[in-house]
Amino acid sequence: MTLRLKLVLALTLLAAAATAAIGVASYVSTERELQATIDDSLDVAVQRLFEHPEGLIPGFGGEGRGPREPGWERPRSFEQVLVQVIDADGTVLFAPESGQLPVDEADLQIASSPTSYDTARRDVTLDGEPYRVLTVSYGDGAVQLARSLSEIDDSLDAILRSTLIAVAVVAAVSVLLGWLLAAGITRRIERLTAAASLVADTGRLDVPVPADGRDEAGRLGRAFAGMLAALHASREEQHRLVQDAGHELRTPLTSLRTNIEVLQRRFAQLDTAAREQLLADLGSETRELTDLVNELVELATDERDDEPRRQVRLADVVERAAARARRRTGRTIVVRADDGALVGQPGALERAAQNLIDNACKFAADGDVEVTVAAGRVEVRDHGPGLEAQDLPHLFERFYRSVAMRSRPGSGLGLAIVAAVAERHGGEVFAANAADGGAVVGFVVPIEP
Repeated sequence: MTLRLKLVLALTLLAAAATAAIGVASYVSTERELQATIDDSLDVAVQRLFEHPEGLIPGFGGEGRGPREPGWERPRSFEQVLVQVIDADGTVLFAPESGQLPVDEADLQIASSPTSYDTARRDVTLDGEPYRVLTVSYGDGAVQLARSLSEIDDSLDAILRSTLIAVAVVAAVSVLLGWLLAAGITRRIERLTAAASLVADTGRLDVPVPADGRDEAGRLGRAFAGMLAALHASREEQHRLVQDAGHELRTPLTSLRTNIEVLQRRFAQLDTAAREQLLADLGSETRELTDLVNELVELATDERDDEPRRQVRLADVVERAAARARRRTGRTIVVRADDGALVGQPGALERAAQNLIDNACKFAADGDVEVTVAAGRVEVRDHGPGLEAQDLPHLFERFYRSVAMRSRPGSGLGLAIVAAVAERHGGEVFAANAADGGAVVGFVVPIEP
């Protein structure tokens, strides 16, 4: 069953049920009101009977009791009320012209107790017509008053017919309106489904997606469009990464292949110094290629995204990175840090700090490397030649290397990794030249109070 049909059925059933409930409530309420009206009319008749018995039951007023008197006429107010009088043993002393009313045990009990104030009410059927009967004590017996219920049944039948017609009309209107409403709601969902199917079948991410409207369907369309845009951007980023990686990998691979070919062709003619030089070059190029591949894998797979987050003191991760750089390079690295902390990934933050310090040691051959950590700002200062103005906007791009540094080993991915780590922690990167010489490169992340 489609969503549109489900909505139509739900609206139709809801409208029909509401109309039927109103009709049933109206039916029951009207039945009670009409029943109360009949009972009230019988009570009024009893009151009139006690006030003027001689005008209602001929021959039974005052002290006497006798048969119907000639020329007697029923009062107009009693045209719809049948009157019957019985004595204590249930004998009918006065009966309606249409026939006697039935007498049961409750009527006999009331008739045999002249001091009783009890009354009995019940419904009976006379010649196929329903009547409401009221029995009250009267003199040495009882009087029974009855009124037809056929008018109530006619009114209730009319209400029932009106309710059924109303339910049918409301159901028909609900089907029409529900179909129109469901069509408006599901049309965009159907278009969204078609777009999703097209993406699944063709792999295209530039499929137009319906994103109009402020309801749930509109929000779903906008969310789907945003997801496609993010996937498209990710795919483009991957394409650029693969293209750039292929370009960068060609250089060390070409150098390795050339050196290997030289060894294969002239190994016997090379002296010891030449052999050692070639082997040293091979080792250096292999290490460079290994570093490049590792950094490519890290950038392409975001493998550090799965690292659990915990409370981290920036001073701790920076000091570990600085200690590792001191052991590898023998350089003087000065760290000044406050107690700033955040909830983050310690391994990723340490890698970012390590890349900054390694870059400073690599591109500034002389002088100390100064690392400052204050209020979430990690700043690495060297005393080298500084940065070229044209390099500053591209410094954190993948594989970007300035002209002056292309002859030195490196993949051009170190600062790109720093930028990715900072972004993952809600921060940003910066780079500038110090006023008295050297470069200042680092990142800023929000810390906890």
